[in-house]
Amino acid sequence: MEKIRSTTILCCSRDGKTCIAGDGQVTLGHTVVKASAKKIRVLDEGKVLCGFAGSAADGIALVERFEGMLQKFGGNLQRAAVELAKTWRTDRALRKLEAVMIVANAKSIFMLSGTGDVIEPEDGVIAIGSGGSYALAAARALIAETSLSAREVAMKAMHIAADICIYTNHELEIQEI
Repeated sequence: MEKIRSTTILCCSRDGKTCIAGDGQVTLGHTVVKASAKKIRVLDEGKVLCGFAGSAADGIALVERFEGMLQKFGGNLQRAAVELAKTWRTDRALRKLEAVMIVANAKSIFMLSGTGDVIEPEDGVIAIGSGGSYALAAARALIAETSLSAREVAMKAMHIAADICIYTNHELEIQEI
């Protein structure tokens, strides 16, 4: 089976606002099979944003687990992120899931992976997925050289990534808290 490549997710924070942007492209081999996939979720009554890249079914399963962890730990983002990463790494079934996540609230951003990674970016910008490197580079440059809002940075950086990465498109979903 050919590798499915899908979605670029970018999260950035600036001036008390945190924004997650994601494109909608899902590619199977050299063919775009969907242009408008939704891989960003708003959780915890609008206080937490979550985006995932990789297998859609795996990402959705992880979002549901993460939401349960958020409830279990009273909305504590860092604790929920660490507990999900620990469970993801040690549980036999979860270990096989092929996705990466970004979770954020107004104060913190974390990237989570199945190897137990819980990474908090130093500069308030992180990206995952097929075009993640392009979006990250563009967002860092825009943050350093402009006074654009987090939302504007995310939008412009995602469009730059879509212009470069063949696995990223211009069908953007953007959520902000």
